[in-house]
Amino acid sequence: MGGLLRSWGCRVVAARSAAEALTDLAEAEGPPDVVISDLHLSDQRTGIEAIEQLRAAFGAPIPAFLISGDIGPALLQQAQHDGYHLLHKPVDPMPLRTMLNRLLKKRGVVDADR
Repeated sequence: MGGLLRSWGCRVVAARSAAEALTDLAEAEGPPDVVISDLHLSDQRTGIEAIEQLRAAFGAPIPAFLISGDIGPALLQQAQHDGYHLLHKPVDPMPLRTMLNRLLKKRGVVDADR
C-alpha cells in the first residue's frame, strides 16, 4: 500500500504502532494529513487506540480510517460506533483513493488525484 500511495504523490510514514509513528513524525512540521491504520497492530493495541493517541499528541482532529482483514460484523459495528470508516483487505486502489480524497477534501488539503 505504501508504494501505491507514494506513486500518487503521498508522503508515507509506515509504522507498526502509534509510538513508532510519533517517533517517525517527530521532525514533521505538523500533524499528518490523514492516518490509515490497520485495526490490529503489532503492539496488541487497536488502530482506533493508535489514531486517538496520534490525535492527542498533535492536538488535532486528524482524519483517519481503518483497514482490516477481519470481516466480522462486530468489527464493522465497533468501527462505525467510534466514527471510523473501514476498508477490508485486500484494499482495492479505487476505494482507497476515494476514501483518501473524501477525507482530504473535508480537511481542505489538495486531493490524491494530483
